[in-house]
Amino acid sequence: MQIINLASDNQQMIEQMAAILVEAFKEHWPNAWPTIEDAREEISGFFSEERICRIAVDDDGTVLGWIGGIEMYDGEVWELHPLAVAQSAQGRGIGKALVEDLEVQVAAEGGLTLWLGSDDEDGMTSLGGIDLYPNPLEHLANIKNLRGHPFEFYQKLGFVIAGVAPDANGFGKPDIFMAKRVAQRGEPCSS
Repeated sequence: MQIINLASDNQQMIEQMAAILVEAFKEHWPNAWPTIEDAREEISGFFSEERICRIAVDDDGTVLGWIGGIEMYDGEVWELHPLAVAQSAQGRGIGKALVEDLEVQVAAEGGLTLWLGSDDEDGMTSLGGIDLYPNPLEHLANIKNLRGHPFEFYQKLGFVIAGVAPDANGFGKPDIFMAKRVAQRGEPCSS
């Protein structure tokens, strides 16, 4: 396996990426990219200087998975969005390799922090299906993974839970924010 940049003229890879994106999100996040057309549109947004798109391919050039990065805060922070691995390639370390590669890419661009939002739309965590108010942070401090939510995957890679947006996707459907420092720059600010 190797990880490469997406070329805007490689329609075959774009089609494979779109299929992977739809498949990877359809069970727990069905409204994310419900059609191949939606996925193609998402991918087309990655052909700009403010974005990074990296693809894991096998020796035959078949796409195994892909990851995107979106520049924010003048390049100090980047959003990891999305990460998708082909169902047939899951469990082989491809997601981990893609995240680690994106960390290197973001640091090379001068980024300090990589963050992501990981929705809970169908009760995969103890935050789903309940009213997080009036104290969302209390619920967040006691989060439990009930049905294979990916937040623990990201924790294994060094990300920490940094917050939550209650009801981000409707009542009882929060977005869990996670972040990781990927580069050091100078000394921390003192107050």
